[in-house]
Amino acid sequence: MVGLTLVQGAAAKGAVCLDGTVPGYHLHRGFGSGANSWLIQLEGGGWCNNIRTCVYRKKTRRGSSNYFEKQIPFIGILSNNAGENPDFYNWNRVKVRYCDGASFAGDSENKAVGLQFRGQRIWQATMEDLMSKGMRNANQALLSGCSAGALASILHCDEFRELFPRRTKVKCLSDAGLFMDATDVSGGRTVRDFFHGVVSLQGVGRNLPRTCTNHLDPTSCFFPQNLISNIKTPLFILNAAYDAWQVQESLAPPKVDPRGNWVSCRKNIDKCSAQQIQFLQGFRNTMLNAVRGLSSYRQSGLFINSCFAHCQSERQDTWLGKPSPQIGNKAIAWAVGDWYFDRANIKAIDCPYPCDKTCHNLVFR
Repeated sequence: MVGLTLVQGAAAKGAVCLDGTVPGYHLHRGFGSGANSWLIQLEGGGWCNNIRTCVYRKKTRRGSSNYFEKQIPFIGILSNNAGENPDFYNWNRVKVRYCDGASFAGDSENKAVGLQFRGQRIWQATMEDLMSKGMRNANQALLSGCSAGALASILHCDEFRELFPRRTKVKCLSDAGLFMDATDVSGGRTVRDFFHGVVSLQGVGRNLPRTCTNHLDPTSCFFPQNLISNIKTPLFILNAAYDAWQVQESLAPPKVDPRGNWVSCRKNIDKCSAQQIQFLQGFRNTMLNAVRGLSSYRQSGLFINSCFAHCQSERQDTWLGKPSPQIGNKAIAWAVGDWYFDRANIKAIDCPYPCDKTCHNLVFR
């Protein structure tokens, strides 16, 4: 169990959670050969796209450090056990808590209802704090994240690189962050409409990469598919091709499925009809097209497995378990490590569902 550290001096910088409390992180110190290596894991947890959902959120651990757990377990990519996390177990490992609701990217406020949208400032204040605790001496660093935190790791990847001198080896990992600007089962754009609310409410636009906003609207630039080809820092995309969150919240949420045709499929991919699987295969193709550009970059890494999952680096059973998901007999932990340390060129694209028998598919009740 790793204890919570609140970011000292954050309030003076305006780097606060939705409710105005100071942000925090959990740091487990590295040792031995990993003493000068740093792994930063940005926490996920969705977004809030309007006043109502953000006001609700500030009474939870997703919007206030008053509700953060004082200690959390470090497992998967954060584990300090070499058998569970062979390449990063002895690094300085940090879990940065998520309390802003816009992937560490907003900078705005709504005084009338007491909301602070300060994700960008939280990012900056937290990095400054960690640099002062030894991260400035890193000889290697990896910025990772899951879900909304993975989107944040994409948005901040090149900023993270710029914190360090050129001699420092710096890379980024997105786990379940490849949110697609996809059409839902009714022909609408559920997730695009949702992201538009997040971006406009929280003042995200001015913090998005200029390489995107110089030719696309801010909402489009919150979608990784429009960002990844312009990121200069080596980036690894880990994602389930049938991402459970995207199936449930973007492709077939209840409001676009009034007859409930997708109720069973949404909870368990093995309950999907042939027609529904065909729709999901179309989604997978869209995802594969989005990362096609990365497959020609030697410095990029890909692991797109044909599973119904979401966030596979933070769970021990999916990161490196007995057994764990594999592509070509290689587990996720080994694929990420081989890519980070340049031991192999990792471009792992799975065959389509249902061929992969190593998946740990989620089942929802």
